[in-house]
Amino acid sequence: METEYHIPDLQEIRNILNKRIGHFPDKLAKWLFKKTEILRGLVLMLKSDLDEHLDFERTEIESGEVVNNTLRELISDMVFTVPFRDASKGDELKICILLEHQSTVDTLMGYRLLSYMCHQWHEQLVRLENANVPRSEQRLRPILPIIYYTGSRRWETPLSLNAVMDVPEQIASFVPTYDTLFLGVKELHTEELIQTDHPFAWLMTVQQVEDADETSMQQALETSLKQLEILEKENPTLHRDAMIFLYLLVMGRRHKTEQPHLMRLIQTHTQDKEVEHIIMTGAEALIQQGKAEGLEQGKVEGIEEGRINEKRTVVLKLLRHRFDDVSESVVNEITEIEDLVHLDDLFDQLLAAETFDDIDFSNNTNGK
Repeated sequence: METEYHIPDLQEIRNILNKRIGHFPDKLAKWLFKKTEILRGLVLMLKSDLDEHLDFERTEIESGEVVNNTLRELISDMVFTVPFRDASKGDELKICILLEHQSTVDTLMGYRLLSYMCHQWHEQLVRLENANVPRSEQRLRPILPIIYYTGSRRWETPLSLNAVMDVPEQIASFVPTYDTLFLGVKELHTEELIQTDHPFAWLMTVQQVEDADETSMQQALETSLKQLEILEKENPTLHRDAMIFLYLLVMGRRHKTEQPHLMRLIQTHTQDKEVEHIIMTGAEALIQQGKAEGLEQGKVEGIEEGRINEKRTVVLKLLRHRFDDVSESVVNEITEIEDLVHLDDLFDQLLAAETFDDIDFSNNTNGK
């Protein structure tokens, strides 16, 4: 039995956890900031007076290609075009988010930022020339540079050209200057992060402790989930994205012994079947990981029995989560199932079932 799910970026979500594809922090951040309301939350946190002037609903994501590989050695990037609500203030703003996750702070970041922005303006000019826009009518778009830093080491290097120059006072005015918005996720106190009370801020309180002890992680996760509950009715799509982000953070950053408990915690705060499917698929991945490790250690005996026991546990947990007042007789019936294929079939049925009556507990897998 196969169930169809309709999360648009489901394959990308799976790829985020694939260690053979890219860098996990980069992949997670790029997935997150493609959500328009999350991008708005970032700007709201760093430059709140811009929010009322920008039409985030018409945001377009652009390619973030850079001039050469030098810039990409330490940072990744995302580029957005966001229109102004009032055309008299300009037509569009470029928002460039530079993603920095390394703990080694780059002293050349001021120069790299300027190089990056100049590259963006050059690309704009090329497009204007190709569109045959007269030189007198060509206008460059202003750029809002943002550094999103999740490294654990405190960032103390100034984001300016002066940081890499010995500048006598007499020529200081000739050195290009510009402002940069900076979010050091792990440098802020929680109270500073949540001042906007935006969902993005509550997600960052969990990212802030992604490498902390288990108790800190659990407390941050519980608080964030509680604050995000209201979204399930007010903005189901944003709530889904928030739950998936937290799930990915748990799977990508926490030790495997913590993951099952933290995933269950997330699962208790969503009724979204598609999110449930992703979380339960993650649980299945843990089971397969455990099986692989057992084989590597030569623990051949009891592997099949262990798989059946694990599958029974997953099926029972999903059943109790989806439906109230599960009878003891049904629990006993599932507990006595010895056929792994039968349990797999029940797992799929539970994911798809609208009501309890939609589930066929009999073993019809032999004829499949």
